[in-house]
Amino acid sequence: MKNSPIVPYLLIMAMGIAIIFFLSLDGAGKKQEAAKGDEGGAETTEVDGESIAKSSCIGCHGGDLTGQGTNPKIAGLDAEHIQDVVKNGQGAMPAGLLQDPAEIEAVAEYVSSLK
Repeated sequence: MKNSPIVPYLLIMAMGIAIIFFLSLDGAGKKQEAAKGDEGGAETTEVDGESIAKSSCIGCHGGDLTGQGTNPKIAGLDAEHIQDVVKNGQGAMPAGLLQDPAEIEAVAEYVSSLK
């Protein structure tokens, strides 16, 4: 029995289970902290309309958003009109390409500021 390899394996397994158990206890406290952060202390991040427009709009409307092919110029349009078109669609532009109202507003403000 002195040369039995099962004993070291069982000890290693027991130590591994104990480590996992104690590490999971450490995470339980952090779970409660995360829940508190979601309730009231959540920070609002500023949405970057320029980066969203560059990743979402330039494919169809061109790099400077002055139109490309049959897709119209959108640079300099009224922000409310841009928001309406992004939400509801118009012509070949499908509705709902952006879902977050903050993103829609940021993109509309950025695009309307262009000339």
